[in-house]
Amino acid sequence: MKYFISAGEPSGDLHASQLIREIDIVDDKAEFAFLGGDLMAREARCEPVIHYRDMAFMGFSEVLRHLPEVLSNLKRAKAALKASRPDALVLVDYPSFNLKLAQYAVSLGIPVYYYISPKVWAWKEHRVKAIKRYVRKVFCIFPFEVAFYRDRHDYAVDYVGNPSKEEVELKLKSIVSREEFLKRHNLPDRPIIAIVPGSRRSEIKNNLMIMETAAARFPDYQPVIAAAPGIDLKYYGYYITPGTPIVRDATFELMHFAEAALVTSGTATLECALLDTPQVVCYRANGVKLSYKIMEKILKVPFVSLPNLIADKAIVPEMLVHLCTPDAVARELGDILHGRPGHDNQLEGYRLMRDILGDTLAAPTTARLLYSDLIDK
Repeated sequence: MKYFISAGEPSGDLHASQLIREIDIVDDKAEFAFLGGDLMAREARCEPVIHYRDMAFMGFSEVLRHLPEVLSNLKRAKAALKASRPDALVLVDYPSFNLKLAQYAVSLGIPVYYYISPKVWAWKEHRVKAIKRYVRKVFCIFPFEVAFYRDRHDYAVDYVGNPSKEEVELKLKSIVSREEFLKRHNLPDRPIIAIVPGSRRSEIKNNLMIMETAAARFPDYQPVIAAAPGIDLKYYGYYITPGTPIVRDATFELMHFAEAALVTSGTATLECALLDTPQVVCYRANGVKLSYKIMEKILKVPFVSLPNLIADKAIVPEMLVHLCTPDAVARELGDILHGRPGHDNQLEGYRLMRDILGDTLAAPTTARLLYSDLIDK
């Protein structure tokens, strides 16, 4: 069968590449066209119609600034879809673009599947209407999404397992020793507090200084900052004490070897939990109470961090907007260090979260369900 897969950012490229590999196993006649990156190209053995680096515009203002490129990409994607006439269009997150492509695919009679649902349970819930209208099946990676779609929108979706769990387990098999990690990054042999301030300049600007100030209150520990891809190391210097170590391309290892972590909300919070590293989630934004009240109205969920959402309880402390201050973060950080009450409580919460995620393998399960549905259609 012919598959057209659309992923518009690096994480989507990773997850979609794993799916392509598994589709190849269940369908020995599989052919692929795709929007994505180098990982997908390696598995599909062909180049992308559009590379995700030319698509990854995030947020309203950035999309508006690059509107001609966005419209051009959509036009090219539609043309490729029409020309290839695949048996299925598989979308990977990236909803603003992908739902428009889904609408076009349906007009051509091409069935649409979603692997990794958009976070409609957190914001922009109105997108569920488009999903129900254009998407034949949704394959979710968080267990709570099943109840969300079923109870709030009378729409059945499949939980297929969480790829982050598999990826963490795989990376741990080949990770270097702590001694090698310290040597590679010229770090002293001291207990580490990992600081993971996000991948966007705005996140770094709003959170890094608070995170480092809080970590510095524990002189027996060494704060180490995880640099994001594409961010100049000089940019971090505006918000930290001179001499604070920064590591690049080593966020996973840093969180693994850290005694505790300060993490900006996102997938990193889930990875940190899967590594059994106690953490405090920090998200300052512009730090005013009004923003916090607005966020409370916009968000449709009681938590913002994935460990809490998955467990449906407060496993990790969330210091949000005006509540994210050096004093408050330091207080929570002190409670999760080794020997403190919060440390063991978090690890127990992580075990609960891991049990809820289960052991189902996301990409193989999705490939089997997708192929079976296409055969039966």
